[in-house]
Amino acid sequence: MLSGVNILVGGAFHAAVLFLVAGGLQIVFGVQKIINLACGSFYAIGAYFGISALAWAFKLHLPVATFIPVLLGSGLLLALVLGPLVERVLRSIYHRDEHFQLLLTFAFVLMFEDIIRMIWGASPRQTENIYQAFGEIRLASGMNIPAYNLIVIAVAIALSLALGWFLQSTRFGKIVRATAENAAICEALCIDVSKVYMAVFTLGVALGTTGGALVVPATAASLDMGVELIVDAFAVVVIGGLGSMAGALIGALIVGFTRAAAIWIYPEFEMLAIYVLVIAVLIFRPRGLLGKFT
Repeated sequence: MLSGVNILVGGAFHAAVLFLVAGGLQIVFGVQKIINLACGSFYAIGAYFGISALAWAFKLHLPVATFIPVLLGSGLLLALVLGPLVERVLRSIYHRDEHFQLLLTFAFVLMFEDIIRMIWGASPRQTENIYQAFGEIRLASGMNIPAYNLIVIAVAIALSLALGWFLQSTRFGKIVRATAENAAICEALCIDVSKVYMAVFTLGVALGTTGGALVVPATAASLDMGVELIVDAFAVVVIGGLGSMAGALIGALIVGFTRAAAIWIYPEFEMLAIYVLVIAVLIFRPRGLLGKFT
């Protein structure tokens, strides 16, 4: 029973963070048709920036209840700075071959790795007892579940619902969906597509940086965490379907629970289990489970 609950909570926690990063990757591809390898770098730099924000909050003796807003705010602030800057550089490859997209976004991976090394150093960084400060929730059966894991799951659910409402119900969300379907017609209707692209890319970056900021109380931030996350994010995309937000959610849940179960059953099988899933999807359903932008 205890193992089952641990797999459920651990898998859901990992899936929540994965969905935020993969969701950013999906929305950028769905609208701008760019395969963004730098999504993991936004996650990594968001984690380091989140640690700095928590250190600032700790020095000001802010209550524990404010740490989640601080982390969310740090991720959003970082995205507002990075998103427009990176998007301006990417404009030169919007209508070019995918090879240029992969090369340029991979260049950003290397650049952000060096930026992290220059600002925060090469050693892993972590928060001081903040994870434990949120306490545990005791179930009726006597089992204890880390409260922070449940908070992150709840925040990810809230953000996914807010994103769905934004895309489906707001005027700008409808413009985003129309641009994803046919940017040329939107331009003919006097819609400034370049501003739509900038807003969408910044939103994608915000999902990545927020995911990175939220994960740091539970794990250390390291230079290679971005590259590791890229593998998981693309596994989510392959399983769910490139360009599908609903697919990102399903893929994140599958990868999260598979990884948690593999760690419990046979830790050495952790990454292999995900690759087996990816290979199976590529063989039997190459477009993924939901292979279109919704």
